[in-house]
Amino acid sequence: MKHFIVQNPFLNLSETTWNDSSSADPTLPLSGLRLAVKDLFHMAGLPTSAGNPTWLATHAIPTKTASSVAALLNAGANFCGKTMTDELAYSLNGQNIHYGTPENPVTPNRLPGGSSSGSAVAVSSGLADIGLGTDTGGSIRVPASYNGLFGLRPTHGVIPADNMVALAPSFDTVGWLTKDLETLEKTAKTLFHSKTHTAFSNVLIAKNLMDQVAHVKELHHQLQTWREQGRFPKEYSIVIDTQAWKTSETFRTLQGAEIWHEHGKWITEIGALEKGKAVFAPDIQSRFEWSQTISAADVAAAKQQRQRFTDWLENEIEGSVLIIPTTPGLAPLFDAPDDELAAYRNQLMDITAIAGLAGLPQLHLPVCTLQGAPCGLSLVGSKGTDLALIEFAKTLME
Repeated sequence: MKHFIVQNPFLNLSETTWNDSSSADPTLPLSGLRLAVKDLFHMAGLPTSAGNPTWLATHAIPTKTASSVAALLNAGANFCGKTMTDELAYSLNGQNIHYGTPENPVTPNRLPGGSSSGSAVAVSSGLADIGLGTDTGGSIRVPASYNGLFGLRPTHGVIPADNMVALAPSFDTVGWLTKDLETLEKTAKTLFHSKTHTAFSNVLIAKNLMDQVAHVKELHHQLQTWREQGRFPKEYSIVIDTQAWKTSETFRTLQGAEIWHEHGKWITEIGALEKGKAVFAPDIQSRFEWSQTISAADVAAAKQQRQRFTDWLENEIEGSVLIIPTTPGLAPLFDAPDDELAAYRNQLMDITAIAGLAGLPQLHLPVCTLQGAPCGLSLVGSKGTDLALIEFAKTLME
């Protein structure tokens, strides 16, 4: 049986202060909305731990604030705290052996999902309205699914990722979670430079992926309801063979290589991978150990595979909204065996790597439950169609 310290999603920053005066103006678009910030984003004068006490101890307190955080505050959002994250964001579970694991308020016996677990739980618990986080391999989409929230992973690069702790830059995105589409859209319009969007002419259903997940019946029921309500334009089917495309394998190879490039020097300097030195949780430790073994040939092959997949997918979905499951099912139980969690992680990344590899926007919709636990589906569009995805989601959810 595993044991975890389960607590609220916020870090204890009682020894520091961070004042925000912009929220006093009621005419600003985000006025009155509470903002929870994942502890990867730098905020001047506040420590950034990146979910790890050794990182905290070996890095200076930031003197600059991430532009995404500043934009939300300047738009009137009220900062209410920095939130827990998995160590250096290198997990999808939402656990943290150092600072505690935020409790999923919907299903406390199940994982909250990571690495933006704190931001997700803060919103799901009603402690914040906007949960700012990051998504590299699924860290917005997965906790959104597990906590019954809307969550957007934007087009890669559309929002600057400055003044924050990177994980794998060619995949890192700034994303957010909300309880409603209105707040999610307000946040998007604050962070996106372009406010234009075009309508989708087609809907593509990845039926083979739908049929592989635990909540297949619930998803097909929801799709049929939307059909009967006339919510879809022209509808077609698409097959995305994640095994043939090696989506998870390709993503993990490229992500791991980039992670080691970003953090390998620091990890080596502090001796984190030396036998018997407990710096990271065992699962995080093993991933770092694996990352340093990835060869240049592995990376070259993975880059070629990524480009082939991206070219194919972009051509297939042009002008369409793609509908896929967000996760293989409901959140795993806290006491799930390690081998079961590892197998689930591979299944999960087969799905989350689709948008990740191609740098596409993906919006999770919390449209169903299974055994009382939240789950749902996602809308995926071509690059730059982020606002169109939100607009289409509004037509589905009205």
